[in-house]
Amino acid sequence: MTAPLAEEFETASSAETEALGERLAQQIAPPRLLILRGDLGAGKTTLVKGIAAALAAADPDEVTSPTFTLVHEYAGALHGRRVRLFHLDLYRLESERQLATLGLEEMATEDSIVLVEWGEKFRSIQELADGEIAIAIVGGDRRRITLTLNSRL
Repeated sequence: MTAPLAEEFETASSAETEALGERLAQQIAPPRLLILRGDLGAGKTTLVKGIAAALAAADPDEVTSPTFTLVHEYAGALHGRRVRLFHLDLYRLESERQLATLGLEEMATEDSIVLVEWGEKFRSIQELADGEIAIAIVGGDRRRITLTLNSRL
C-alpha cells in the first residue's frame, strides 16, 4: 500500500483560508470523503466556504456550520461535471448508532464530496475516509492546513 500524500499550507487570515479552500476544491474532486480536523474556531467552515464557492455550489455567505442541523447539502459542478457537496458537523453526536441515522453511505456517491467535521470521533468514518484536512491554529489568524489524501489504486 502506498503512503498517503500530504501537502501543507499556511494562511494568515479568514480570507486566505477561504481562498485556499477554492484551490483545494480542484484536488479533492469526487468521489471523496474527508475528515475536517481542527479545534473549535480553527476555520473548518471557512475552508468549506471556499470549496463551495469553487464548485459554484453556494456563495460563501450561505455556507454555515451545520452544528445543529448536522448536514448541509449543496449542488455544484467541477470541470463541467455535477458535484454534490455535503458538509457534516458531528460535534454533538456521541455514538455510532446516532451516526447511522444520517445515511452517510447514501451521501458518499460517485458525484459527491463529503466533508466531515469531528469525523475522527467515529471509527466507521475513519475507515470510510479518503483522507483529511487538518487545520491548526498557529497564532492569531494564522492557520497551518494539511491536506492528506490516501492514494487511489
